[in-house]
Amino acid sequence: MLDLGWTELLLIGIVALIVVGPQELPMMFRTLGKFTARLRAMARDFTRAMEDAADEAGVKDIAKDLKKATNPKEMGMDALKDAVDFDEIDPFGENDDAESKPKSTASAPETQPLSEERAEAARKIRESTAAKATARLEAEAAARAEADTQSAPEPSPAPDADPSKA
Repeated sequence: MLDLGWTELLLIGIVALIVVGPQELPMMFRTLGKFTARLRAMARDFTRAMEDAADEAGVKDIAKDLKKATNPKEMGMDALKDAVDFDEIDPFGENDDAESKPKSTASAPETQPLSEERAEAARKIRESTAAKATARLEAEAAARAEADTQSAPEPSPAPDADPSKA
């Protein structure tokens, strides 16, 4: 709203007292009060009309759904409720007949294909790693052998031998 301090209001009051006069000043303040009351009433009616229009358009329902979707606690509980139906579980084993057993195993994830896929992936990784390690060891051995042949001194002729006879 307006940012008027006490000093500004005092200055406006003094100027109004001088310009309007002391006899008409109360009537002017009363008129100003009625005017501000009308403005506030109009603003309140406008706000109420906008809220009613938003309610008719379903904005509150959308906002509530959006809050529910972004609430991690509620989302986790919904997933838990979907995963397990607690009404069908008998924790004390009082009803052991087949009809009373939980049906959650039918909707349980299939772990056997996943474990087979993981085992196959692990086998491929091991084979690839072994092949690369073997290739690296062979390359290191070849490099060592080459370095050994280059660093070995050439055999010098025997001291007894005459270079001119050769």
